[in-house]
Amino acid sequence: MWTWCSRAMQSAAAAIAIGAVALPSASAQTPQPIRVGLSLALTGAGAAPSKVINTALEMWRDDVNAKGGVLGRPVELVVYDDQSTPGNVPAIYTKLITLDKVDLLLGPYGTNFVAPAMPAIMAHNKMTISFTAIGINDKFKYDKYFSMVSVGPDGVHAFSRGFFEIAMAQKPQPETVAILAADAEFARTAADGARDEVKKHRLKLVYDQSYPPQTTDFSAVMRAVRAANADLVWIGAYPPDNVGIIRAADEIGLSPKIFGGAMIGMLVTPLKVQLGPLANGLLIGENFTAAQAQIIPGAADFLKRYGVKAGAAGIDPLGFAWAPFAYSAGQVLAQAVTATKSLDHDKLAAYMHQAKFDTVAGSFSFGSDGEWAQPRQVWTQFQNVQPSNLDQFRDGKVQPIIWPADAKTGNLIYPYAEARKK
Repeated sequence: MWTWCSRAMQSAAAAIAIGAVALPSASAQTPQPIRVGLSLALTGAGAAPSKVINTALEMWRDDVNAKGGVLGRPVELVVYDDQSTPGNVPAIYTKLITLDKVDLLLGPYGTNFVAPAMPAIMAHNKMTISFTAIGINDKFKYDKYFSMVSVGPDGVHAFSRGFFEIAMAQKPQPETVAILAADAEFARTAADGARDEVKKHRLKLVYDQSYPPQTTDFSAVMRAVRAANADLVWIGAYPPDNVGIIRAADEIGLSPKIFGGAMIGMLVTPLKVQLGPLANGLLIGENFTAAQAQIIPGAADFLKRYGVKAGAAGIDPLGFAWAPFAYSAGQVLAQAVTATKSLDHDKLAAYMHQAKFDTVAGSFSFGSDGEWAQPRQVWTQFQNVQPSNLDQFRDGKVQPIIWPADAKTGNLIYPYAEARKK
């Protein structure tokens, strides 16, 4: 996997700039902007969440600049499109650092893209805050890496722990498990965590397969999953895959006791609306939900303003899964730069390791590995979802939080077949 990095470093010229987001021309008296550089998958398979992140960061930039900037300097975003190709990412970050000479870094988005970016970032001793990547510092152990996602020290187990704890609380307890995951970094890592949970709960793994990321027809693989007749079916899948997997499961009548997992496509609002009642019964891990937005100071107002921007941009209209974390990454940067009165990456990282941050994604601090010190991952179940109805997803009623207990807003409908009847 890491050979991506060496190959990509040779292709900097191929990195396509979709345009630096810059401020209007300034007079000679205007301070030089603080330039924040990052790579996002603004085209290709990863475009849906990346466009949400980009929009939220633009909101942060505009909000900061409306208040006079940071350290009296305006903020400018420099964004390159990695085209949803992990091999493009190292060259982009090398360019941002060596040619564009940006002051600060963010991103990239997702485990598949952050992993190949790390050698380039580390080689230049730079700090970054990634978006929704998991387990990165398990490999790199880099003191200037930070992650903007609420998995906390659970790391790779965050995308399965709640699933299996919920399952083992049911009567009768399940006994067998099927695992299906995409053959790509995030899904593989999450599946490793699921296998650990299987062992911990002394369950029997009766099916454990991966599929190529380019797969579009899931009929055969889901028939194989059904043939395993497992009590629990855990899936690790990306947004483009989720619709195909769920439709294929419906067509063949897949009916385990619990069906779900790290199905990150089910965080995308348009996919939820598209699938409608076919989503009923799915149990998925989430980093931020509609129910949580009502209790975090500033979150509801931010999401309301985001909704206006999203409508104009034609992107995810609710943005729960990604928008708060992107805006919060900007808030973290602004707080760190203001507190240290510096753009020095060593000083910023040292401050971030000991500070507390109050953001629209919640209050948190970072652990020694750059992850949130405390997890806030929740598990929700789709219940009573109606067809072609966007508004039903705004308040969390059709996706109650099932786990953990201190965040619970509803009860699991068990088994899966019962939830499908609703």
